[in-house]
Parts: sequence; C-alpha cells; structure tokens
Amino acid sequence: DLLLVILAKALGEYPYMNAHLVGEEIRFLGEINVGLAVDTERGLVVPVLKGVENKMLADVVRISHDLVQRARRGKLLPDDLSGGTFTLSNMGAFDVEASTPIINPPECAVLGVGRIALRPAAFEGELCLRQTVTLSLTYDHRAIDGAPAARFLERVKHLVEQPHLALVR
Repeated sequence: DLLLVILAKALGEYPYMNAHLVGEEIRFLGEINVGLAVDTERGLVVPVLKGVENKMLADVVRISHDLVQRARRGKLLPDDLSGGTFTLSNMGAFDVEASTPIINPPECAVLGVGRIALRPAAFEGELCLRQTVTLSLTYDHRAIDGAPAARFLERVKHLVEQPHLALVR
C-alpha cells in the first residue's frame, strides 16, 4: 500500500511515466490510476486504484484491500479493471528476488517489486546487513527513453528509502 502512495508521488513528479501509447500517439494523463497485479485462481487480474494522487495512505489501504479481496472472489466490476495509467507487480510474496514484468497496454510502464530480504550493504561507511528490495522498471522505449526512466526509478528508490516524503502533500 505504501508503494502505491510512493508511485503516485513519483508519477506526479515525472508525468511522462504516467502515459498511454495509442498507435503512435503518446497521451500524458492527469489522473494517476495505478493497476495492482493480483494472482487469483483464475489467473492474473489487474484492478485499478483510481486517483491515487488524491488519496491518503489509509484510503489506499482500504481501497486496495477491497479490490484484492474482490479480485480473489471473482467479484470485480468492469470499471475496476479499466483506466490504469501505470501498474505495480509485487513478486515478493512468492519469495522472488526480482522480475521483469510485462507492460499492460496502453500503459507505458510497470514496476516489478521483489522480496524484502536481509542483504550485505554499506551503511554510514560500514558493511552491515540491511533490509533491501529489488525494483525492476519495464518501460516502452517508444514513449520513454532510458535516462528519463532511470530518473523516475531513482526517485522511487529515494522515496522507498524515505517513505515519509511520499506522505507529505
């Protein structure tokens, strides 16, 4: 849920990532609607949290949990599955380190999240064990070049490391 809020913050700051590619036209979108990949008995579905940029964390928690539960029960409505501008795919629940998720057209990008694990890392000049996560950004080069995509992912990383920054409006 916090990642959804972090994505909304970063997408608001990097609007070229919040876009659709329709034919040869890139459409930059005002509203941030994040699709959340959900594993169900019937396969993958991607319900969409609409207007995430205008929601508090508690609202995102309530809405995402409702969408996930309805997805698993097969109770989603067509509107729940439409209008996504960016997708979040979390493979961490499957103990997967990293993944390369596929873009959900007409969206231009998807963020894959691996499991959180204790790994060796440098911190304040010392080698220690730290909780880390792997983030994988898949993006459509027809709409987004590598350097701008890297700047977006760098911002997401920064917000993951300091999540309080995503909670301030």
